[in-house]
Amino acid sequence: MLKTVVLLCVLSAVAEPLCRPDASVSNKVRLSIKTALGDEAYAWDDNEMFYFRATVAYAMRRQIMGQIFEVSDILVCNETARVSFWFVVTRPNTGVLVGKEHVNEAVRKHRDRFNNAFMLTDDTLEFIDIPPILTAPFEPDTPPWLIVFGVVMGVVFAGIIFLIGSSVVQTKRKKKQKTVGVNEESNAVNEGAYNMSFSDDEQFTRI
Repeated sequence: MLKTVVLLCVLSAVAEPLCRPDASVSNKVRLSIKTALGDEAYAWDDNEMFYFRATVAYAMRRQIMGQIFEVSDILVCNETARVSFWFVVTRPNTGVLVGKEHVNEAVRKHRDRFNNAFMLTDDTLEFIDIPPILTAPFEPDTPPWLIVFGVVMGVVFAGIIFLIGSSVVQTKRKKKQKTVGVNEESNAVNEGAYNMSFSDDEQFTRI
């Protein structure tokens, strides 16, 4: 009698589906393909689901080294026409469910793989309860203070060069003006001397 009860319990456990929405290790996925791609949206079919399961298997291989996860190890259930479903992961050749923390970490680390595979984003390919890793803030190779210092020094050097250039130009202008003044004075003296000699010649001519 005891053996019969144990056998019934084992058969009941085996018959119970591993992928259930209320299971502690299940994850829900929701896709908004039409929202993301508009008129270029593709239809979600068995091929797309196979691709999704293969991507999960890849992420799990990267997460748990030494275990070769296959597509058959990714179980999907409760799929809806508006593209949402639940999935669980089993260990290869055992049927033992992988802990949710391992699955979540694998998905989180490879969110870009999922997004690129289905041409979606974190907002249109949602792993419910698995927030994506926040992108680290951009840090430039050159510190901001050094950039500011360089700009200020550039302005200072430009100002110095401008002042030196202006001084040189003004000096040249003054020299040029002085030269022109001397030449004009010399011409005036020469013209005066010429006029005087011309007047003397005129006087002699009259005599």
